[in-house]
Amino acid sequence: MNLSIQLAPKHPKGLLLANPVMTASGTFGYGTEYNHLFDIQKLGAMVCKGTTLEPRDGNSQPRMAETPCGLLNSIGLQNIGVKALIEEKAPIWAGWRVPVIVNIAGETIDDYARVAGELEGVAGISAIEVNISCPNIKAGGVEFGASPDSAAKVVTAVKVATSLPVLVKLTPNTSDIVRVAVAVAEAGADAISLINTLKGMAIDIARRIPLLGDITGGLSGPAIKPVALYMVYEVAGAVELPVVGCGGITTASDAIEFIMAGASAIQVGTANLTNPRAPLDILQGIEQFMEKEGIDNLTDLYNACWAAGHILNSVRRIRLE
Repeated sequence: MNLSIQLAPKHPKGLLLANPVMTASGTFGYGTEYNHLFDIQKLGAMVCKGTTLEPRDGNSQPRMAETPCGLLNSIGLQNIGVKALIEEKAPIWAGWRVPVIVNIAGETIDDYARVAGELEGVAGISAIEVNISCPNIKAGGVEFGASPDSAAKVVTAVKVATSLPVLVKLTPNTSDIVRVAVAVAEAGADAISLINTLKGMAIDIARRIPLLGDITGGLSGPAIKPVALYMVYEVAGAVELPVVGCGGITTASDAIEFIMAGASAIQVGTANLTNPRAPLDILQGIEQFMEKEGIDNLTDLYNACWAAGHILNSVRRIRLE
């Protein structure tokens, strides 16, 4: 049974995963926090929490609030900063078999480029995932990923600063995610991850105040899965790059849906917080499904389903061009 997938087929270094199950940034820490719970070396890849140029304390408390079938979070990219990551975490990752992808974030395009540059040549880091859901302080706080132009500029700057494969994580908070995906692909992205969280909020009616300290937050979990699945399908039909599906994946069935929709790999996020073994459970479930169905190769999981929608997606691609 072949579960391997090449996530950066056009990149000189490539990014070969033993299987399609990855962890999503922000929910798996630096991997070391879960290492005692199961053998994380069995996963396809680990994406660490969002990393910025300088350490960040994050947003004011409370930072998390449960919603029906989901979770609102307003962590604020709390992290140790890129220099501490290189000194404290990378040496540990260098001894791992599982590829580690560093998710990076910034408030300006220069921030992204500088973080990417710091990671250049560091042992233990296999790729970079660019989080373009961050607010662009020079554009009034609008997310970098909200427009094709700003998204492309970030990717271009990062590609200049690094020789590592670059994944770009798209925000769903845009009027046309397909055009953003096409823009980052043309700017040199090696793969595309989607989706990040949807904007949301909740109010404590007894105290008459928002449940989150910063009022709004990002919605994740099973509640956003149908939206994420649809966007993965749309983007996979518009770009000639591997797509990584993320958003509400809690079971192997969820993961298989994303693969059938066109995803080459998937990321497990919020599910890690309720079931720390979720990524391994999902991987085992995919293996069991393939064995039951007599499927020997991962790509065959989506071929039949994907073929049904391929003509429509080809039409969309022509219109975009």
